[in-house]
Amino acid sequence: MSMTSTTTNDIPWNKPVRQHRSFGDWVSTAIINSLIALIVLAVLYPLWFVVISSISDPTAVSSGAVGLLPKDITFDGYIKVFTDASIWIGYKNTLIYSVVGTALNMVVTIPAAFALSRREFKPRRVILFLLSVTMFFSGGLIPSYLLYRDLDILNTMWVFILPGAVSVYNLIVARSFFETSIPEELHDAAQIDGLSYGGYFLRIVLPLSSAILAVVGLYYFVGHWNDFMTGLIYITDDAKQPLQNVLQKLLLINQSEGGANIGAVDQQRIADQIKFGVIIVSTLPLLLLYPFLQKYFNKGVMLGAVKG
Repeated sequence: MSMTSTTTNDIPWNKPVRQHRSFGDWVSTAIINSLIALIVLAVLYPLWFVVISSISDPTAVSSGAVGLLPKDITFDGYIKVFTDASIWIGYKNTLIYSVVGTALNMVVTIPAAFALSRREFKPRRVILFLLSVTMFFSGGLIPSYLLYRDLDILNTMWVFILPGAVSVYNLIVARSFFETSIPEELHDAAQIDGLSYGGYFLRIVLPLSSAILAVVGLYYFVGHWNDFMTGLIYITDDAKQPLQNVLQKLLLINQSEGGANIGAVDQQRIADQIKFGVIIVSTLPLLLLYPFLQKYFNKGVMLGAVKG
């Protein structure tokens, strides 16, 4: 009786399966890739245009000669921006407000979100409802101004920090993360080891929450960095103005000088270049910060948005 020997290479399921893609699959893939490329181009080109316009001759920019590459490179706009002493004061103020404000935000938001995520904390539903109401209704500008005046925080750094100590949106995102991403078995094990809620939060929960900490921290930092209305309404001392208000004032001064003097062509050209330089100066720190937090960003947002 003859036996046919087989090798593993003859077994069909060990051979790679060649997938035959239909013409419709090729067309749909091409359409999807084209749409993605157009979206990326629509997002990146305006930023690139601002960069090349900030170092191009304003006449070439206004005439449409600047497309993909800078033309007649000049740094007069940046020289005007960075030789203004108020720019560095604004940078210092905004950095202080952003760092101190974000630190306070995290100290308040993260423990509160953890407490509201615990099912044994009975009033959590009522407290969360009351907090959510503030997302839709506010006291308005005049009551807020009177309140800050009575608290004696007008024209101080605390008007940037204390009123926004907690964002309800960020609080809900962090709470959802703790509810869905931290296994309850860890708390049971911590109780067996004799850990209190504080010890469990500091030793176990926080080390496992780097993603949501990075996301919430970035949200808060960007909010403080871009805060324009607070300085416009509640700050009268120029030495305490944040960067955004300083840049706006610098832009308006140069535009008015260029328009007020008949024949002041060079001044107007520099003013046009300053517009683009101001955008780069105000957004560059955030553009440099985001790549370091990008690996946490998508993970933290998705995990915190699974359950409300």
